[in-house]
Amino acid sequence: MPKTVAVMGLGYVGLPVACLVAKKGFKTHGLELNPRVVDQVNQGKSHIRDPALIKAVKAVKGKLLATGDAGLALSGADIVLVCVPTPVTQDKHPDLGFVESACRTLARHLRKGMLVVIESTVYPGVTDEIVKPLLEQSGLRAGKDFGLVHCPERIDPGNQEFALENIPRVVGGVDEHSTTEAVKFYRKILAASVTPLNSIKAAEAVKIMENTFRDVNIAFINEIAMSFDKLGIDVLEVIKGCSTKPFGFMPFYPGPGVGGTCIPKDPYYLIERAREKGFEHRFVSLARSLNNAMPVYAVSLVEQLLASLGKPVETAHLALLGLSYKADVDDVRESPALEILRLLSAKNKSLKAFDPFVPGKSNVRSLEEAVQGADCVLLATNHRSFVKSLSPRQLKAWNVKAVFDARNALDKEGILAAGIRYKGIGR
Repeated sequence: MPKTVAVMGLGYVGLPVACLVAKKGFKTHGLELNPRVVDQVNQGKSHIRDPALIKAVKAVKGKLLATGDAGLALSGADIVLVCVPTPVTQDKHPDLGFVESACRTLARHLRKGMLVVIESTVYPGVTDEIVKPLLEQSGLRAGKDFGLVHCPERIDPGNQEFALENIPRVVGGVDEHSTTEAVKFYRKILAASVTPLNSIKAAEAVKIMENTFRDVNIAFINEIAMSFDKLGIDVLEVIKGCSTKPFGFMPFYPGPGVGGTCIPKDPYYLIERAREKGFEHRFVSLARSLNNAMPVYAVSLVEQLLASLGKPVETAHLALLGLSYKADVDDVRESPALEILRLLSAKNKSLKAFDPFVPGKSNVRSLEEAVQGADCVLLATNHRSFVKSLSPRQLKAWNVKAVFDARNALDKEGILAAGIRYKGIGR
């Protein structure tokens, strides 16, 4: 059993991975360039506001050594897990700068017998064409002197049902030995299946396909919701009906857009790579366009709702609730709520925005302060505390005139019965 594991990057992927590895008894080093994060982790504190992760970091205090010293983190490692970001540029092209930098650093400390695992999401071909040549600048050869595999990360922040430890994983390596060693390692830290694939490219394509599948289906249901809005059909009732079929249907739900760093980004990795090889992903590109346009559509519905009250958006009392990209997390990366905030703030200078998970971007200190007397409350993120607090009775007590429920999470019938106007997406 290897004694030392190094995790490169202690962000949304690397930190939970490092905590799990340390929990399972491995000597664990975390290489992190942000000194504030290093200090916090070594104090047993999580820089990410996630209840499960806060607990996990505290539990491995003293077992997980965070450092900005690459030599200290990497030189004695038996296994190195690369968990650095893979964003897209402003013009939606893959940005592999963090991966390339990590590989150059690792190459200076690579030694025989190491197993290198790329967990960062990349397009098919990156490990063979970019990672491998960079690592082999060390003079060592992948598949001969060191192992090299791709194991796409699968982390869903805030998921109460599926934690990192019980999510199945897939592995593909440069050779059979690399794949076998990686499978052995992951089976030691996971309480879930680990499936070997016959190539690195297949493993790389798994994550890209998973998130493109979700993006396409979310775009489909968003378009259906817009259509049903014109047809006077409640989309949730239709989804409820379709879900009674035990085969051939999987429910997806409309919303104000797609956030996080996976679904809004990963399809672009596929689109760009396929274009390089002479294939144009028209369907996937259309899905991206549809989902990117949802914040604009949401704002248009708010304006329609205000018009029905005789209130111009410029002077209305607006309350925007939720700024993170999903419920009960503080992650605002690619959050559609931030785009809604930008669009509405350009029209209404007195808009009140509140998110208990994102106080730094809120301009009021409480839900009541945001909502009291609002002409329109816009629920952009369905935090459990919001859904619980925004009952028809409480909304009426706060003298709210209208609700735009971008997450379709509130009691539509109850709100209407309380004399408050209601609008959801597709309902």
